[in-house]
Amino acid sequence: MRVLGVNAVFHDPAAALVVDGHTVAAAEEERFSRRKHGKDPLPFSTWELPVEAMRWCLEKGGLAPRDLDAVSYSYHPALADPEGPGQDTDWEQLRLFYVERVPHFLATTLPGLDPSRVVYVAHHVAHAASAVFAAPPFQGSRDSAVFVADARGEATSHLVGTYIGGEFEVLTRQPLPDSLGLIYQQLTEHLGFRRFGDEYKVMALASYGEPTMLDRVREHLRYESEGRVHARDMPWESLVGRLPPGADPEREHADLAASVQEATEEALLGVLGWTYENTGLRRVTMAGGMALNHRANSRVFREGPFEDVWVQPASGDSGTALGGALYVAAHSGDEPWPMPGADLGRSWDEDELADLLRDAEVSVERPADLPAAVASALSDNALVAWFQGRSEYGPRALGHRSLLANPADPANLERLNRVKGRERFRPVAPMVVEERASEIFFGGPLPSPYMLFSHEVAREWRERIPAVVHVDGTARVQTVSPADDPLTSRLLSEFEHLTGLPVLVNTGLNTDGRPMVDSPRDALEYLGSAPVDVLAIGPFLVRRRGGTS
Repeated sequence: MRVLGVNAVFHDPAAALVVDGHTVAAAEEERFSRRKHGKDPLPFSTWELPVEAMRWCLEKGGLAPRDLDAVSYSYHPALADPEGPGQDTDWEQLRLFYVERVPHFLATTLPGLDPSRVVYVAHHVAHAASAVFAAPPFQGSRDSAVFVADARGEATSHLVGTYIGGEFEVLTRQPLPDSLGLIYQQLTEHLGFRRFGDEYKVMALASYGEPTMLDRVREHLRYESEGRVHARDMPWESLVGRLPPGADPEREHADLAASVQEATEEALLGVLGWTYENTGLRRVTMAGGMALNHRANSRVFREGPFEDVWVQPASGDSGTALGGALYVAAHSGDEPWPMPGADLGRSWDEDELADLLRDAEVSVERPADLPAAVASALSDNALVAWFQGRSEYGPRALGHRSLLANPADPANLERLNRVKGRERFRPVAPMVVEERASEIFFGGPLPSPYMLFSHEVAREWRERIPAVVHVDGTARVQTVSPADDPLTSRLLSEFEHLTGLPVLVNTGLNTDGRPMVDSPRDALEYLGSAPVDVLAIGPFLVRRRGGTS
């Protein structure tokens, strides 16, 4: 079964290709279009089809549109209710008008595709499939509970289900207008940030506050019963006045963020407690935009009833492209295989990179030992753009399109935030050799390859790696294993040999408001525009002209 998955419903347009149950390729359109989340600057790109991502996925699989057995689309018009609670009727009717015509749009975009092969998959079901079908086995079993939460699907905002013996079943859905995700989006906007992408800034800000408004927030955001929540009608202005975009937050804004974060975590624990009581399953898999809340994920791991918590690395709407394709494949008789990793995007081989660098007329080195050369530069406090292998699917830089730095210099946090144009209160994350992680980080699952949980940093290490320690003593960790990423693992080992530190700063290779670097051209433009010192691209090193940053 050859299935192309497509997301183009709300934001984060993406495509994924699944062949005989195996994930072949997955990519977000923003990596091609250079419009973050598929939105800016087009006002109506909410429904932008992932044209280039679809074409690349087919090319990667060696397929033409006529070869596809099915195309999944992660929104089901039969479930939409434009006049239902919490809906903007005019907007939803326009969305429905578009979605019902998607098969023809896709056939026009992909000549040769039979429109009758387009299959609608419910939005939250696609999210759920991206978790249960893509997760690796736990203690020899793939059975799990599944929890999906985001702002909204067709007419609901979260889903609880089970995956037992290869069968997926929905236990309950949360009807709109109650929505944990919508509350968090409203908070993001109220604090002067952008919806659909800046929610992680609220998490960072929450660490600087105390939940002083928790009782008032709980009146509007709390767990109710039977796996459902009350989450609506938050009186934002009466809590704290709206913060204009670009303004510096005050302590009261941090306190509001902390209060909503705490209430959100409590509600999640309530839903998941009910889930465990009604399933008895030892594992929960999660997806949806709320599953990118790494602070909440960690609390679920520490205080929740499940032995294991697995989160889809592309938990946002882009991940529904993969989930929809896996769902259709499974329901057509294929066995869905766990995703091989998050590195599912584009790559360039050595000869292609050499040709591109030669055409760019840049000064290129090819060291005999690339990890040793890069480790030496990092030990001298260089900022290194690390461009290796296939790009990541999802929002996290995981050692393929990363900006790396020395964690021992506390000034590197401010330095990196300046390079990336980010707010001063935002942290950067560590990557660590997997076998050393447990002596440095605790309070979250290890290994942690996708940077989706917060961990406490051991006290004896906080002064040794200050650049990656957040104000609350935590860090959002990525562990790296030699089996999964031998090149980055060797880099970490070489850096430890030089410095005694098995940790590097790892942040996304982008600037604020821009998608992560994806192609060699993007990488060279980044080197020319951002004050980084070295670009390690494939086996080559390119040093910034005019000295160091």
